[in-house]
Amino acid sequence: MSDKSYTPPKIWTWEKEDGSQFSKTNRPISGPTHEQALPVGEHDLQLYSMATPNGQKVTIMLEELLEAGEKAADYDAWMIHIGDGDQFSSGFVGVNPNSKIPALMDHSHNPPIRLFESGSILQYLADKFGRFVPEDLIAKTECRNWLFWQVGSAPYLGGGFGHFYNYAPYPMEYPINRFTMETKRQLDVLDKHLSFNEYMAGEEYSIADMAIWPWYGGLVLGKLYDAATFLQVDEYKHLQRWAKQIAERPAVQRGVIVNKTWGDDAQLKERHSKADVTKALKG
Repeated sequence: MSDKSYTPPKIWTWEKEDGSQFSKTNRPISGPTHEQALPVGEHDLQLYSMATPNGQKVTIMLEELLEAGEKAADYDAWMIHIGDGDQFSSGFVGVNPNSKIPALMDHSHNPPIRLFESGSILQYLADKFGRFVPEDLIAKTECRNWLFWQVGSAPYLGGGFGHFYNYAPYPMEYPINRFTMETKRQLDVLDKHLSFNEYMAGEEYSIADMAIWPWYGGLVLGKLYDAATFLQVDEYKHLQRWAKQIAERPAVQRGVIVNKTWGDDAQLKERHSKADVTKALKG
């Protein structure tokens, strides 16, 4: 049902409970709601996250670095329950004043370096370890192009299509149509690009793939919003090929389960060692 009778008020006021899934935690002001320090494990890299697509970008990157032999990429991953408002603790806000996951602290520096925004974290880790950004100037530029394409495009998929199709308190025709159209346009952009590129930056797997795959790979593989049939994702053959190819990577299979506590697949609430992931995958 669509409400066509709504007229915006002259002055907007905050309704704390609007019936949507996240209305208890969404609010129009920033800053902490409660005092609580963040836990710190034994590794230099301390991740505070949840296995949403944005969170999976970073755990995939960290697992890929470990797969490549970068021992200093070992990390502790602590669960941040965004539905419970953990992102508004004083400790988390101190790492990310925007109160969004993922957030990362690098304790190999003194003072430690805080990192927030998944694209920034991917670039930081790529620079730190010299991995997953092509050296060739053209390919490197393509990697950055597509990384920032994801940063700018995914809100239309998540906050737009995902919200109104999956989370809104009741179906609304106009926003569902609007964001479905935009989501399919984005899928077509990716499909056409991947028709002549193995990966987003060309022949080399990169942080651009790690950024895009949890959102758009998850969507076409039926892992996101249960919307594969609605969006007719089978028509995007090249995007499907790429999504399946990345899904087969062992590091990706490990990364997607970290900080996950829902669904039928393997789950791992917190990660502190390789053994944690191995155990979770074996069930």
